[in-house]
Amino acid sequence: MAVRREDFGGDESLRLCSFSSPIGWLGIAGRDEIVRAVFVGHPSTASVRQAASSWWAECSTSGSLQAADWFPTLRQQLLAYADGERVEFDEFHLELPERTPFRDKVLATTRRLGYGATTTYGDLARKVGHPGAARAVGTVMSTNRFPILIPCHRVLASGGKLGGYTAPSGADLKQRLLDMEQTMRSARAS
Repeated sequence: MAVRREDFGGDESLRLCSFSSPIGWLGIAGRDEIVRAVFVGHPSTASVRQAASSWWAECSTSGSLQAADWFPTLRQQLLAYADGERVEFDEFHLELPERTPFRDKVLATTRRLGYGATTTYGDLARKVGHPGAARAVGTVMSTNRFPILIPCHRVLASGGKLGGYTAPSGADLKQRLLDMEQTMRSARAS
């Protein structure tokens, strides 16, 4: 479920929780039970904190970002996913930035991509009613603040090529996530 910035009221203070996982260090930022950003595939907690600080400096004019053991339910779900479990994240509330009807459709459609499923930028553009907007879909994917929760790693370039991924380890992590999901999907099918 997407929420608006106004749902936070006037207080812009956020919590940042960073933790180690089998797919690298992860971080989640937000307040109450509203997620503002997810950071994946970092080499250390310091790297997560640096990425979060840079992101926060770009998007906020006030308030603070404080390290905290925030949102343990989401943390546990992300750890289960990183351990290879099939986890769906659609019950978590996300504050989507820079909202446009096109961006909302692309992110909502991407969020519904099932575990182990993939699509291409072009197919996703067609699904949201904008054939020929594959590059625009790629732009939305490259600015996705919620990797894994909005599984942009499941969106590929034309011809099934991997395409990019904005985590520190880039396309290597994207391939690793896709392989993990395919392995688990195949194991359940047999």
